Amino acid sequence: MLTTNPFDDDKLREECGVFGVSGSDSAAALVALGLHALQHRGQEAAGITSFDGTHFHTHRAMGHVAGNFDRDEVIRSLPGTVAAGHVRYSTTGETALRNVQPLYAELQSGGFAIAHNGNISNAMKLRRDLVRRGSIFQSTSDTETIIHLVATSTYRTLLDRFIDALKQIEGAYSLVVMTPEGMIACRDPLGIRPLVMGRLGDAVIFASETVALDVCGATFDRAVEPGELIIVQNGELRSIHPFARPAPRPCIFEWVYFSRPDSIVGDHSVYSVRKEIGAQLAAEAPVDADLIIPVPDSGVPAAIGYAQASGIPFELGIIRSHYVGRTFIQPGDQVRHLGVKLKHNANRALIKDKRVVLVDDSIVRGTTSLKIVQMMRDAGAAEVHMRIASPPTRHSCFYGVDTPERSKLLAHKLSLGGMTDFIHADSLAFVSIDGLYKALGHARRADIHPSFCDACFTGDYPTTLTDQDETAEVDQFAMLAERLN
Repeated sequence: MLTTNPFDDDKLREECGVFGVSGSDSAAALVALGLHALQHRGQEAAGITSFDGTHFHTHRAMGHVAGNFDRDEVIRSLPGTVAAGHVRYSTTGETALRNVQPLYAELQSGGFAIAHNGNISNAMKLRRDLVRRGSIFQSTSDTETIIHLVATSTYRTLLDRFIDALKQIEGAYSLVVMTPEGMIACRDPLGIRPLVMGRLGDAVIFASETVALDVCGATFDRAVEPGELIIVQNGELRSIHPFARPAPRPCIFEWVYFSRPDSIVGDHSVYSVRKEIGAQLAAEAPVDADLIIPVPDSGVPAAIGYAQASGIPFELGIIRSHYVGRTFIQPGDQVRHLGVKLKHNANRALIKDKRVVLVDDSIVRGTTSLKIVQMMRDAGAAEVHMRIASPPTRHSCFYGVDTPERSKLLAHKLSLGGMTDFIHADSLAFVSIDGLYKALGHARRADIHPSFCDACFTGDYPTTLTDQDETAEVDQFAMLAERLN
């Protein structure tokens, strides 16, 4: 089996999306709707856990929400007025049912279910310490570390044990937690990963993106603040801030690619920001051309912004079929090569003899850009220019994004000229980090902490990276030992 989308196999992928409902007789059904809207954040697996006041009920499955949670019998098996769900794209832990969330455990205080968006950057160290003290792990997910920290905490109340656990972890997290006492939603102190709160009648809803609230008919209330814990018990809300309050550093890539364009993130319309990035790109890297062509679908808003700012016509030079499944049987290399055209095909009559500007959101390994440029060449384009609506991705992410090793990132290995030659384009340009910040109404100053986490572009990581640092030390020791031998 092979993914037939030639443009999605070389993208940065968000780890997951979370959705929680408290106070609705249709809690599980609402969660299923919300997960449909968050499917783009994780397509490997999905899960829902509900609580009926006495018992917890869970259904988890590999694959998409559709086909697993659109059957009446599945929703009926998840009774209760409280439910939480998760869609997963793994960045830590194997792709297996035991890692599908929400993860659930029976603690001394009762059932405990947790759905996590992000990545714990000291999970390996914590796991070693917990195993040494007798903890028995059932998954390879970093999220399970939180459960064991709660279980082994010496604080008296469950809330205090949960806070104690959070104070021991590094990295990025947005969490929805279910206990017999109620639901808890929280974000890490830097707010790296998003989480919002909405309402539907008497129900309180938490979601990774506002679009999930829209889909289930809820109204957007506000974002969960960085470092905030919101506790929902019997319809009552309580907010606490148990951590120090550093300047927030939300992930800037949410606006570049991860979030759906119809979402609102941090008071900014994602669609509007992406158009403005395109306009900034047009100002920074103009080109004499005939057509602006988006790389579907994530390049569309930036391409519109580029076209409007440059005065060059916007055209759909790559046509996407919406009626092809994710995979199909590949009986041989020739058919395998042709298979990529099932989902995307060049609009040959439009492109022939034209100077085209392709606009995409990012370049990771460069293999996708190479395919797209060649597609334009094969369709008869006179010139092919590439414009990227983010700065060069030179560094790996350790906060819940599936990034290749740094050595495999094209922008880490090659200069701009080398990247241009690699993808066989006539020219290549990226929006600057200053242009990206400007599109969000900010300025990146060297004398203060930046307003966002932009580590994948700059290498400026906002937290310590214990596991990564330990791995680097081991690798350096192994290299030294090899030299000595």
